Amino acid sequence: MKITPFIWPFTIGLLFISCFLLIIIGIWISSLSRIDKSRIIHSIFTIKSWLAIREIFMESLLHRKIFRKNPVLGYMHMSLAFGWFLLILVGHIEACNHYQTFSVPAYKAIFMRYFVTEPSTTLSGKILSASMDLLLLFVLSGVVLAYYKRANRRLFGMKKTTQLKTGDRIALTALWLIFPLRFMAESVSAGIHHNGSLISQPTGELLASVLPVQSIEMPLWWAYSGALGLFFMALPVSRYMHIPVEVVLIFLRNYGIKVQKRIGGYSRIQVYSCSRCGICLDSCQMTHAAIKDTQSVYVLKHIRNKNLTDEKLFNCLLCGRCQPDCPVGLELNNLRMTQRIESTKEYNSSYEYLKNGKIAVSRQTEVIYFAGCMTHLTPAIIKSMREIFAMASVKYWFMDEDKTACCGRPLMQVGQYEAAQKLIEHNRQQILGSGVKKLVVSCPICYKVFNEDYALPGIMVMHHSEYLLELMADKRLPINKLPLRVVYHDLCELGRGSGIYHQPRLLLDEYAELIPIKNERETAYCCGGSLANIKIQMNERNQIRDTALDEYLAYQPDMLATACPLCKKTFAKSNKLPIHDIAEIVYMAILQKDTSQPFKSKTKKEEKIKL
Repeated sequence: MKITPFIWPFTIGLLFISCFLLIIIGIWISSLSRIDKSRIIHSIFTIKSWLAIREIFMESLLHRKIFRKNPVLGYMHMSLAFGWFLLILVGHIEACNHYQTFSVPAYKAIFMRYFVTEPSTTLSGKILSASMDLLLLFVLSGVVLAYYKRANRRLFGMKKTTQLKTGDRIALTALWLIFPLRFMAESVSAGIHHNGSLISQPTGELLASVLPVQSIEMPLWWAYSGALGLFFMALPVSRYMHIPVEVVLIFLRNYGIKVQKRIGGYSRIQVYSCSRCGICLDSCQMTHAAIKDTQSVYVLKHIRNKNLTDEKLFNCLLCGRCQPDCPVGLELNNLRMTQRIESTKEYNSSYEYLKNGKIAVSRQTEVIYFAGCMTHLTPAIIKSMREIFAMASVKYWFMDEDKTACCGRPLMQVGQYEAAQKLIEHNRQQILGSGVKKLVVSCPICYKVFNEDYALPGIMVMHHSEYLLELMADKRLPINKLPLRVVYHDLCELGRGSGIYHQPRLLLDEYAELIPIKNERETAYCCGGSLANIKIQMNERNQIRDTALDEYLAYQPDMLATACPLCKKTFAKSNKLPIHDIAEIVYMAILQKDTSQPFKSKTKKEEKIKL
């Protein structure tokens, strides 16, 4: 067997990246909480590990999510990831088959066409050799597409892509060179030793007829080994660090680990799992206001490079529209909120004006009604809910009717975690002290925080769209369909944030004609009025709002239906289309049935119902 130093660039690179990954991932996992470590220990030998392996196969290798986004883009990623994986796997099987042992060093499999100069004589050897040629061709097709993507990304369904930094360029150049150099080295060796197969052998014979293959064989193997070593060395400072880290992320996610409010090992694993593919860029509505440098992919890059500014961190709607597009499934909103909490100086207030005291609530009370701050600024919603409660004979306690604390989520969204906790604890004691087992809220922001950040054992939290649907199903509300064509605007916090898409539609469909539209459910637009963005200018908010409204207007609806007071208030400022909350629409329909008066859509002035 030939011994040559050309294997050292590959060997050194492989040893470096192996040691680096063991150390850095070990540090991240060791910094997890005791509870998270316990989850890992108790999950390793369960079906959760098999589910993680399945997800790795489907998403990290086959790139199923990217295929759904664009088949050409999906094929490109799959050919590189799955193709390279198969080259390693089948190549090792081929080496084990040739040497008749399972303990074959990695370099013998990687550079087998150099070390094994005789052609395969067994059937299994010939099949494996042909398979390796076909797999290399498969990977090369992905490399060609990757080249082409730099010149024409429209074919791949992408309007924008991320910019590369120095580490990315080095790793990308090495990656693009690895497979062409391997093909050339194996073909040249085949031209000399006749040890090739389906593709490498005829290519080698062609090269041997026009080139001095004896003199270029060794430089090509050196170049191939050097490209591999360079890629491994550049991996930690490049976007391609996501390749090994994403595997760890998928296991931990399946074990139940989640991003916490404070930065820790798991949040760092999420940050390093971002491939900066740029798929999320096209879905960001900040571009509607010509803001192109605050998107999640850039924020994660800046977190990783430790040069994130507040201007970029806080100039985001936290609408979550980018999250469904992320092929890795990163918790983009939670990562940004965690960073905001870390980067924000706490507002020091004890909120002493809030007195808990004893809550006097009747035993007959069915629900607690929490309108929320923004609902108090849109009183027509409260008026409608009051009337509906009365019509359905619902006994309720209006918790925030007067001088009650905010739910706390707006503070949390801008990084004021400790201040938010004080409000949360106050409200929590009020709710638990009431003894009522059902909490109905009119604001999706409140709905999300009550569900996720309040410890309310035994209490069901419902958005009013869910509760009104329940009242209707129990026949406590009459059904009367209005002669209106309605577009429903999915709410960021209720839809993408909480997964409530179906219930509002079921309710609206009973009281109006619901029009299906292109951008709805997970791809629904944000209204632009989000409280989470404290850097955006009003004219920029208006651009985001108007882009959404223009799409809704194209369907020529009689009315835009929403289920969020903030969305209603934001859209109503445009005067382009009548805007009503889902509770108002239900109340209008019931009122029309009771009075037998023809319904007429109200103008902005007429809809201001005084309490």
